[in-house]
Amino acid sequence: MASSAGDPLLSGEAGDGRRRFVPSTIRLKTSVWSELGGAVGDLGTYIPIVLALSLASHLDLGTTLIFTALYNFATGLLFGIPMPVQPMKSIAAVALSSAHLTIPQIMSAGLAVAAILLFLGVTGLMTTLYRLLPLPVVRGVQLSQGLSFAFTAVKYIRYVQDFSRSSSASTSVPRPLLGLDGLVLALAALLFIILAPGSGDDEDVNRDGTSRRRRSCSRVPAALIVFALGLVLCFVRDPSILQDLRFGPAPLGLVKITWDDFKIGFWEGAVPQLPLSVLNSVIAVCKLSSDLFPERAELSPARVSVSVGLMNFVGCWFGAMPCCHGAGGLAGQYRFGGRSGASVVFLAIGKLALGLVFGNSFVTILGQFPIGILGVMLLFSGIELAMASRDMGSKQESFVMLVCAGVSLTGSSAALGFISGIVLYLLLRLRDLEWDIRGLLGRWAAGRRQSTNEANEDGAGDA
Repeated sequence: MASSAGDPLLSGEAGDGRRRFVPSTIRLKTSVWSELGGAVGDLGTYIPIVLALSLASHLDLGTTLIFTALYNFATGLLFGIPMPVQPMKSIAAVALSSAHLTIPQIMSAGLAVAAILLFLGVTGLMTTLYRLLPLPVVRGVQLSQGLSFAFTAVKYIRYVQDFSRSSSASTSVPRPLLGLDGLVLALAALLFIILAPGSGDDEDVNRDGTSRRRRSCSRVPAALIVFALGLVLCFVRDPSILQDLRFGPAPLGLVKITWDDFKIGFWEGAVPQLPLSVLNSVIAVCKLSSDLFPERAELSPARVSVSVGLMNFVGCWFGAMPCCHGAGGLAGQYRFGGRSGASVVFLAIGKLALGLVFGNSFVTILGQFPIGILGVMLLFSGIELAMASRDMGSKQESFVMLVCAGVSLTGSSAALGFISGIVLYLLLRLRDLEWDIRGLLGRWAAGRRQSTNEANEDGAGDA
């Protein structure tokens, strides 16, 4: 980790005195700039989804900002890592498709998923599932999700997007080369993040296996600078958006959910979302956390599952977008410098301020945000998540992982890839078990023959 020397928030007697009053989970592990960079690390996923739902499904952005800020505060304090809070992607995809779920139906889907995850967490079934699942299958889910993010990011960079129809509605129109949301701007942001001194990496390893310092956690918060540039360009692209801003939070009110809304929300939204929530929001997050933070105690799958359940049991009744944790968001925030719960607490402060000051009118600003820049940020999140699957120790494990990832990507279903991976893993284990049994029987038979021959030789000698 980067040294804290020279950072006024981390060193000195005054800093030591202040830290006594700060919970250990949100104490800075690196520099404040590094944690601020990590805070915006998963916005490449968050912004397109909430923007599309706000434009196409009339989701209240102000309410979603406020409640997701509260979720960020809670998860930062509870888990002590940059635990992300992201919209439930399958529910959002269905809501923006031809099925076009209404707000009560979207909230019903979130409540249904929350109830199931809360049950799995409280009963301990999620922990049992986490321990039983083979690592190659989990890595396959992570690889497919990471590559999916990367593919979507490339579409954001190359093509013009229409978020009024979908969060991934790429048109066939190539992005113009120049302009305030042109291809050159996106590529410049990409190069800046790559070449900036420090991008969340801690150390490298020499060929002899020894560790050497490559670059410390970012003293130049590349992601934060790129995101701030995007915000400035919002006003440059359309100065009239200042006139559309309204001050004050959106009024809170309970969403009225009928039985018909719940049935449609459950079957259309919750059923396809549930496998993704279990695999990517809980199991993959716990595995990835162990990889990224080996010095910390392993995250409890039961606690993560209960966390997702409680978040949505609170927010969905007020119209906040159903949310979960996600391995991609964790990878993105780590990639850009997040190392503690302070990272998501900083993000929470920003969200809460925007939600309270601008309310739902903030959607006019996000509508002008350069999508190419979001694509660049999402690309690094996807790559970081996919790289977690590089620890397979044998060809057999790699084979299972790649089949699971391939089926997930081509079938657009994490559940289908998961089932394929489990079936393949069990078949290969049965084959290995059969070979082991055959080898054991062969050795036993050879031993019997050798014993018989020795007995015959002894009998012949006595005669």
